[in-house]
Amino acid sequence: MSQTLWVITDGKIGDVSQCLGVAEALAIPYEIRSVSPRKFFAYAMPWGPIDPKDAPDKPESPLAPPYPTIAIASGRRAVPYLRAVKRLSKGKTFTVFLKDPKINSKFADFVWAPEHDGISGGNIVTTLTSPHRFSAAKLQEAREQPLESIAALPKPKAAVLIGGNSKHHTFTPENINTLVAALKELATTHSLMITCSRRTPRELGTVLHDLGRSSGHLFWNGEGENPIIQYLANAELIVVTTDSTNMVGEAAATGKPVYGFRPTGAHRKFDHFLSKMTELGVLHPFPGDLSASTYKPIDATPDIAQAISKAIEQKQASR
Repeated sequence: MSQTLWVITDGKIGDVSQCLGVAEALAIPYEIRSVSPRKFFAYAMPWGPIDPKDAPDKPESPLAPPYPTIAIASGRRAVPYLRAVKRLSKGKTFTVFLKDPKINSKFADFVWAPEHDGISGGNIVTTLTSPHRFSAAKLQEAREQPLESIAALPKPKAAVLIGGNSKHHTFTPENINTLVAALKELATTHSLMITCSRRTPRELGTVLHDLGRSSGHLFWNGEGENPIIQYLANAELIVVTTDSTNMVGEAAATGKPVYGFRPTGAHRKFDHFLSKMTELGVLHPFPGDLSASTYKPIDATPDIAQAISKAIEQKQASR
């Protein structure tokens, strides 16, 4: 009997990407089940129930059967829905949650979390970097079949991944001036391939748009498919802002030198992760010396998929 898989999230791109990365590493056909609980019910999540409008017998319910072999979820609002799948399938669906669920991990069969979250348990697996969709095979394909616009850029090329303001980090005017000056200097020796986040401050995004649109550089304006895998695959070095552990982890999958720009702010978990990546010789300061060497790519995604497969086998053997 063929296996099936559901990806359950509320649509946040970071959650979706991590779930799809693991689903693709498992090589099981998947379908996306998006949840959108009303505010009253969302407020009580992850502890409360699903929104009654999403009950499996309701029209267009994200929980409509038949239930899958595996369900992978991520995000606070997805917790009650994953818990419901486990109950509705009478435990036949193997349930996986990615990231710290903020509740007892026993609600799912398997939980993955990054090491810097500092959680542990019998059904919890942790890794240094987070799962993503940039597998070695996909990166190699992107190198062998680069977009025409990227192939036309002079070498060396630099991928520039810009995040933005968050709960723990702020791009101050001084930060922006320092970052822009350093990127303009880098642009004199490298072709820049720039992508920004929805969190990127407008004043920074405007300058980077102009820089990326100038001769010999690229800027993704948010239209169409994000070319980030093409940027990562075809770059000789990568500049990333360290407000996102996901972006640093994705860059590390290439084996190329990663240079991190640190905006104002700090967080114990972020700092632990960044320190580890620095110790491993992956992450280096930006602006700074650009003579770092390559390293063995770091990609936890296949390890997470393998751990899930092993846990499924153990569960089946115990029945």
